[in-house]
Amino acid sequence: MLSVGTYLGGVWANESWGRYWGWDAKETWALVTILIYAFILHMRLIPKMKGLYTYNLATLFGWASVIMTYFGVNYYLSGLHSYAAGDPIPIPGWVYVSVVLAILISVVALIKQNKYSLIR
Repeated sequence: MLSVGTYLGGVWANESWGRYWGWDAKETWALVTILIYAFILHMRLIPKMKGLYTYNLATLFGWASVIMTYFGVNYYLSGLHSYAAGDPIPIPGWVYVSVVLAILISVVALIKQNKYSLIR
């Protein structure tokens, strides 16, 4: 849906402003998110990246990219599609807690995966 929305947004931008792409922060992060999910989709073709843990970890990065595209760009980066008019608002404490928690869960999942793979 992000890809379709980005492509349709380009068509709309061409009709409205006479250009498809302007390298605005929102447009650029939408492209980054599309590229991250394209990589996640094609990871299955790389032999060393076929594991479930690797896929789940990459999906976590994809999710973080979507969150940055929808919220981070709007409030922390200035540009045509943002609400950041002056000084950026401080980053809430729950963001740091979420990042640390995601890293902790990833490490615990890796340890458990390695423990169970050694048992087999």
